[in-house]
Amino acid sequence: MPPLLNDAARGRLADRLRSEIEGEVLFDRFDRGRYATDASIYQVFPLGVVAPRTEHDLLAIAGIAAEEGVALTARGGGTATAGQTVGEGLLIDCSKYLNKLLFHDLGAMTCAVQPGITLEALNRQLAPEGVWFPVDIASGGRATLGGMTATGARGPRALRYGGMRENVSAIDAILADGAEAVFGELPEDFPDPEAPGAFDDGVLTLLEMGEQHEEMIRRVFPDLPQRAAGYNLDALLPDRQPHNMAELLVGSEGTLALSKRIELKLAPLPKNRALGVCHFPDLRAGLEAVPYLVKLQPTAIELMDQSLLELANGNTRLSPILRRFIRGEPGAILLVEFMGDVRMENIRKLKELDELMAELGHRHAVVEAVGAEVQSAIWHVRDQALNLLMAGSGAGQPVSFIDDCAVPLDHLADYAEDVTTMLARYGIETSLYGHAGAGCLHMRPGLNLKRAGDVKTMRRLAEETFALVRRYGGTHAASYGDGLARSEFHATMFGRKASRVFREVKALFDPDGRLNPGKITGAPRMDDRMLFRYSPDYRVPPIETALEWPGGFQPAVEACDGNGACRKLSEGAMCPSYRVTRNERDSPRGRANTLRLAISGQLGPDGFTAPEMLETMKLCVSCKACKSECPASVDIAKMKTEVLNAAHKRHGLPLREQLTAYLPRYAPYARRFWWALNARDFVPSLAMLSDMALGFSAHRRLPQWSARPFLTNEPAGPEDGQEVALFADTFNTWFEPGNLRAAVEVLTAAGRRVHILRAGDKRPLCCGRTFLASGLVDEARAEARRTVQTAARFVERGVPVIGLEPACLLTFRDEYRDLGLGDPGKRLSGSSWLLEEYIAREMAAGRWALSASPIEAKALIHGHCHQKALGGMDAMHTALSQVPGLESAAIDSGCCGMAGAFGYLSENLDASIDMAELALFPAIRQSERDALLIANGFSCRHQIADGLGRSVHHLAIILNLARSAGGPEAKPQTPARRGPLRRNRMLDYFRADSPNNPAPDANGQKGE
Repeated sequence: MPPLLNDAARGRLADRLRSEIEGEVLFDRFDRGRYATDASIYQVFPLGVVAPRTEHDLLAIAGIAAEEGVALTARGGGTATAGQTVGEGLLIDCSKYLNKLLFHDLGAMTCAVQPGITLEALNRQLAPEGVWFPVDIASGGRATLGGMTATGARGPRALRYGGMRENVSAIDAILADGAEAVFGELPEDFPDPEAPGAFDDGVLTLLEMGEQHEEMIRRVFPDLPQRAAGYNLDALLPDRQPHNMAELLVGSEGTLALSKRIELKLAPLPKNRALGVCHFPDLRAGLEAVPYLVKLQPTAIELMDQSLLELANGNTRLSPILRRFIRGEPGAILLVEFMGDVRMENIRKLKELDELMAELGHRHAVVEAVGAEVQSAIWHVRDQALNLLMAGSGAGQPVSFIDDCAVPLDHLADYAEDVTTMLARYGIETSLYGHAGAGCLHMRPGLNLKRAGDVKTMRRLAEETFALVRRYGGTHAASYGDGLARSEFHATMFGRKASRVFREVKALFDPDGRLNPGKITGAPRMDDRMLFRYSPDYRVPPIETALEWPGGFQPAVEACDGNGACRKLSEGAMCPSYRVTRNERDSPRGRANTLRLAISGQLGPDGFTAPEMLETMKLCVSCKACKSECPASVDIAKMKTEVLNAAHKRHGLPLREQLTAYLPRYAPYARRFWWALNARDFVPSLAMLSDMALGFSAHRRLPQWSARPFLTNEPAGPEDGQEVALFADTFNTWFEPGNLRAAVEVLTAAGRRVHILRAGDKRPLCCGRTFLASGLVDEARAEARRTVQTAARFVERGVPVIGLEPACLLTFRDEYRDLGLGDPGKRLSGSSWLLEEYIAREMAAGRWALSASPIEAKALIHGHCHQKALGGMDAMHTALSQVPGLESAAIDSGCCGMAGAFGYLSENLDASIDMAELALFPAIRQSERDALLIANGFSCRHQIADGLGRSVHHLAIILNLARSAGGPEAKPQTPARRGPLRRNRMLDYFRADSPNNPAPDANGQKGE
């Protein structure tokens, strides 16, 4: 292994890299710490990190490293589970910039990609052409093609399409000395005597190795559908004509060369699929059936055992799907898929499957899924298997080290029984799932690797499991690769002779051992605790937190296992800041890793409140998507509050943050000068002055204070009506009171007696959201107590508390459980409803009757990110369904990017707009111009109005419009912004229909 550099030499290397490449050079301890881990149990601080911007950068980095004698480790999404992408040298992050589809040739059915493109991004671009890259692994949303090539990945449909080895046709690579070489199919006249070269000589040497060691290679490499251990020496066998040298690089984990470009084989998108869900009384029965089911030539056979099904059934998002295809309580299921262009042929295959199952003694045990939607839902449950296992473990953390073994199908049931029996001897239970059709089973025993005893147990489990695998003629690495977890065992699994040949191959390509050292050859012990994320000297001193953390703050931070689900670039809401910057620092994983290193002192004594920590949290918009979509429910938004709280106690709170945080306190006084405050956006130079003095962007319009805020205290509606209590939040009270008035009218029209929650001190209530966003937890707690005490007289009588602003109302359900408010706070959490949730509940119970006239229009709904994370959006569609003629559809988007005060700050403006441009703005631009836009979030409405010049309305406005006006011509009259980020004129604030000077209400009153 190359020697480590001292601080001075490291500084010179960083300076040289910055002067010679266009990409990013990251050498400070915070950045190095974020790249010290992947999805494995290991942690190794790299020398530094570089993110090459161009292929020329990649060449330059390799050349500089060769000249400086520095080790190189290439990394894609950092999702490796065996420690393949950690190392002490220079780490290359290809995912940020080298992520392009370079070309595709439909005639040849090939494409060329850069190593940092994700599988999902590639297939999204190929889909319009009717083709795809079929090695569709479950983590394809964040796994890169470079990483998949390096590990030799194989997806669930490898039975039909094969894995990376069968689907990589060529690799443009960079060798250890910085030279370029193309690894591909050798021509018939190889080698060309007129063009000799070092690369050709090396290839000849490799082919000679294949001849020399033919007998050994055939003996020690098992004949299995899946195998990714060691180097693919069988690619060198004499009868493998024509030889394709790319096969040698596939699965080599970047130890032989760096991939610059990868040429892939494409396949036509399947036109039809059919899926049979085969039920079995126990795991053994299911695995014994696999050798017979394979003969039907399915596309995939995937296993889920009983414990995994139970975990799925306990998941609120997955249990409704499970009920659609699970019958009774099976001990295991197999998902058996067929693909073909002819639909009836797939259905015929399902009938054959049913007949075969009956012959095997399992009559009426197949649930058929023919529709695309239900098949997609079923596969979603299977794809969530690892996430379920990670979130549902009992004692200890599920650890990846024996979860990639494969054995011949005839031995699969015996192997599974032996492994579960062995684990039971150690008191360990785990779920089994995986590619049963390829003989590959995944399992992750729960261990606490902070304890030396559990580390010894891990060692014994590895040795005993691999002994079983060897006895059954299997492999210890089927598709996840070797890394630090399994490379040590190559001599045991393959024999010493094969291990020596591995070293010879390594030396031929990389004589100095600089490319990803310690993987495949020269590996350390897999249980060397100095390489662990939790080394023997890992310590976290007691932490005084501002919020309550059930189970503790330290375990909450350490729950991140690095799986990288937060790095997905489409679907769901996570994570908007990472999606726009592609910086590891801005991913929830990067933030959690930074926090873990900080609380354990690995980033210095003041790491938790250091400027670098605040920079790490800066672009977090607290959307809470991580809490709901992370497999381990890592709540970065809550952790950010703790960081800000500690930082402000140490360094004080800047004036700008005081203005946003204390808004609920000074609003009653400021509103008297509404006209002066609103002048900022139409008096020349005032916006620029506020930008220069406070940092509120001059390119943004600030929320406009209403001349007639919502300050009524009187109940409304029939005295004998069902009681409800309305929480008037700060934002709607002072800026958009029309929404609250509309809600009152809708509720009273439906026969409700509406009480307004008001505190005895006359100051309007506040949920505490603005204080929490600034980290002022004590102030937030004080506001929460006022609200809880005021609401108690209603909550104790079973009166539901209704709110309009998701960010505020959902604070009752989330943060109020963490503020130490006791049972009254918990009761309010369980008694609070968003307006649409309350309406949907009452509609379902048959207790809601609202006379609504037709609105013949299409409505696009943008859901608030907190609602998506904590409540779901179904209630919005249910509430709108009572309006005849109105067609509603949700926009598939994450956070709008405004996120309270975030989008108003000058330094965040670009990131805020970029977040909106991920999905929200494009969807609105593509919609019909007269479509109604509905967004219940205050910030969301302002982002859309500011950015696109479109009117956006709260649900309450739409329902009240249908109730009071109706008719096909009915449209909300809220004025639209006339252009993106255009400054309003003074006249806008005094128009009769302006929200700042609304028309008289039904009683002719203009003020309160």
